[in-house]
Amino acid sequence: MQTGKILKVAGPLITATGLKDANMFDVVQVGSQKLIGEILEMRGDQASIQVYEETAGIGPGDVVATTGSPLSVELGPGMIETIYDGIQRPLEAIRAIAGSSITRGIQVPPISYTKLWKFEPTVQPGTKVVGGDIIGEVQETSIIRHKVMIPPKMAGTIKEIKEGEFTVKDTVGILTLEDGSETPLTMMQKWPVRVGRPYKEKLPPNVPMNTGQRVIDTLFPIAKGGTAAVPGPFGSGKTVVQHQLAKWSDVEIVVYIGCGERGNEMTDVLREFPELKDPRTGESLMKRTVLIANTSDMPVAAREASVYTGITIAEYFRDMGYSVAVIADSTSRWAEALREMSGRLEEMPGEEGYPAYLSSRLAQFYERAGYVRCLGSDDRRAALSAIGAVSPPGGDISEPVSQATLRIVKVFWGLDASLAYARHFPAINWLNSYSLYEDRLAGWFNENVHKDFMAQRGETMRLLQQESELNEIVRLVGIDALSPQDRLTMETARMIREDFLQQNAFVDTDAYTPFGKQFALLRLILEYYRQGKVALDACADMNKLFSIPARDKIGRAKDVDESEYEKVFGFIMEEMTAQIDALIEAGGDAQ
Repeated sequence: MQTGKILKVAGPLITATGLKDANMFDVVQVGSQKLIGEILEMRGDQASIQVYEETAGIGPGDVVATTGSPLSVELGPGMIETIYDGIQRPLEAIRAIAGSSITRGIQVPPISYTKLWKFEPTVQPGTKVVGGDIIGEVQETSIIRHKVMIPPKMAGTIKEIKEGEFTVKDTVGILTLEDGSETPLTMMQKWPVRVGRPYKEKLPPNVPMNTGQRVIDTLFPIAKGGTAAVPGPFGSGKTVVQHQLAKWSDVEIVVYIGCGERGNEMTDVLREFPELKDPRTGESLMKRTVLIANTSDMPVAAREASVYTGITIAEYFRDMGYSVAVIADSTSRWAEALREMSGRLEEMPGEEGYPAYLSSRLAQFYERAGYVRCLGSDDRRAALSAIGAVSPPGGDISEPVSQATLRIVKVFWGLDASLAYARHFPAINWLNSYSLYEDRLAGWFNENVHKDFMAQRGETMRLLQQESELNEIVRLVGIDALSPQDRLTMETARMIREDFLQQNAFVDTDAYTPFGKQFALLRLILEYYRQGKVALDACADMNKLFSIPARDKIGRAKDVDESEYEKVFGFIMEEMTAQIDALIEAGGDAQ
């Protein structure tokens, strides 16, 4: 260790001298309590250090010691179900030692060094292996098998492999390297958080992530391995959307990063997730979740570490072949931390005081998502999807963080406060949201859901757009000035909004909707529109068309159980057709 002395303390930023051999992004220990810090800038033997803990009581002359290694995470069995802070300290283990508050400088292993795990080897002595090859498995939770891998950049022949119960630091095998030397293999790896874990090849994402949220899956889908942003003003439902994605998305691992949000929001997550049942396995949602809780009352600098820690843990599970989702709430708080540190470093500010490198930092995070061929001898493929909330002040997405994010991500779910206040959830505005994966996923939807899926989506978007235009006329001259055909468009768009786009998270049959049911439900509404146009052309009574009994059944159709919807929707379609045919036969004056 090289030691130096503190010259100056400015909040989370410390300037120290005597560290001429230190490197950028090295981890340092500050003061007698050995607070964790990271070198941001080197000028001669002076280092600017951001400290990830409260710096009260630290002053000039205190000792700073370098560790000689970058900020890294420990990866191995025991991470699932754990709640970490921004620098991968397990909060429950800290509470057991220090009580209700986090003591400064406390050092707790990120994963237990004493817990025994049953290791089951999957290779034999004499097997040639390369980086990324799986040498054994551990049943980490009831639904996740943790796959122990050869570290990247390592290759050789398995000399010895054991079976039994071991801690993460015990030797489970011996690898003879290509130069003839031997190295022990354990169940734990260390990896620097600012360096993306390697893979063989990044592939174009072409399979949608089924979130169960109809406005997302049908109108603005995200691909597995894709990137999405959820911007919106305070109270518009960013956290609601992200909780729904964490609960219902068809991914195998969820890494939820609470980055600088209020403590009560993370408390909701901590209380809800253990009680929620995973719809695919029936087990607790925590059995496949890693939580990183960095709340707004924790040191600002740790927000940056929490984002990198989360994406690195997610990459590790992706390398096992799992489909992983990283949910960051919110990247705006991380950007605020970058702005504060940049200001203290006296760097040239960019727009609104944010650093000039804001866009590149955000890009570095989102670019670590993707659908990849993993390292290893086998051809396993896996996806890492990144979904970040953005909290623009007052909902103004012209501010720098929102604009920088939109240049990077491929899906934009724009939240609308007026929809949230009207209790329309998810409050995603269908007029200004978009998905750039739409064309790439069209073939999958048409082949695996229905050949008319994308055509039906296009018609839905057209009707919603027409409703917006007609609303301008209604505001000026009233709804009675519209033609019967335009009135039908307005009624159908209202059905799409209320009966399809709106979902109730507290009703089991409505909280999650599979692709097939989404298509069938939307087809019911659009079929009402098509048959209604025919009826109006035949001079049917408009008011009777709008009040047929089948319309009420369409409105309740989303609550039909998944196992029965095909039969029930068929009955509703037959009733609706019969009732509209009766109106056509009865005829009437054109409205």
